[in-house]
Amino acid sequence: LPGPPFTHQQTPRKMVYYGQTSCEQDTERYLDVVKYVFSCYKKEVPLVINTMGWVKGEGLLLLIDIIRLLSPSHVVQMDVCDWKAMPPLTPEHVHFSAGLHTKGKQQSKCKQLGVGGMESWKYSEGEDISAPQHKLLYVHPEFPRAGVAGEARVHSGILRDMSILGYLGHLQSPDMGAVLPLHSLVPYQVPFNAVALRVIHTDVAPSNIMYAVNASWVGLCCIPEEVRCQTDGPVLLTQTPVCDCLGFGIVRGVDMEKKLYHILTPVPPENLRLVNCLLLGNVAIPNCVLVGQQGIEGEIPYVTSDYNYSI
Repeated sequence: LPGPPFTHQQTPRKMVYYGQTSCEQDTERYLDVVKYVFSCYKKEVPLVINTMGWVKGEGLLLLIDIIRLLSPSHVVQMDVCDWKAMPPLTPEHVHFSAGLHTKGKQQSKCKQLGVGGMESWKYSEGEDISAPQHKLLYVHPEFPRAGVAGEARVHSGILRDMSILGYLGHLQSPDMGAVLPLHSLVPYQVPFNAVALRVIHTDVAPSNIMYAVNASWVGLCCIPEEVRCQTDGPVLLTQTPVCDCLGFGIVRGVDMEKKLYHILTPVPPENLRLVNCLLLGNVAIPNCVLVGQQGIEGEIPYVTSDYNYSI
């Protein structure tokens, strides 16, 4: 917590590329991702879970699901002054309330049990989860407008761009004084049939898939299945996998004649050998990367200032 995320980036132990800045469109996959990442936690050190700021409507129900699934020892709830829409997330509230994908325990059927006698209870998914026993640390500010989101969506977008730029900074040589433009760096050449491809956030016709992938930010992932292709590719996945993400890159070109993706990434070669899947999400390359590169003359591909605001 020493500052903005882009100032102290670290390689995570386990990471999944969700591919969207909000999970509203696919909360089930979001929970699958949370379970998958949490499965690598061995409880050898304390774990701090930073939940989302989406705590209204379905967001609150999803938060209840997450508390049930992860069984934290403590929940720290920071309230907003003058806003009473969110109840205190006590163990009792989480125990009895229905989440978005899990059911609460029926009050009438609940036995008065001691601390040592908490019975297990099942959800519609068939998951067997013990009744929550966390300690709630509730912070309620007394001064007006404390915790009001305001420009949070704009600020989060700026911080996301800064994180991407900080990540791309690892492409620069630590010995060089001048910053090299991205188009002067040599990309990796990846054969079409060496990696599977999936657009996460929308349906794209196979005939248009290369237009979507070109000049895009992609997650470099590893699916357990071996990628097999009888032709030159591309290999298209029909479903979005929940799998390890080893880092990120920019598809800076697609060579249709040689059947190659040209990819810029700071991921080290020993990790790139494990990558067999490219996931394209709804996370865009910051505009300044496309319009602010030195040495570009004439029109810039994929960038225009001549468009109609009414469309």
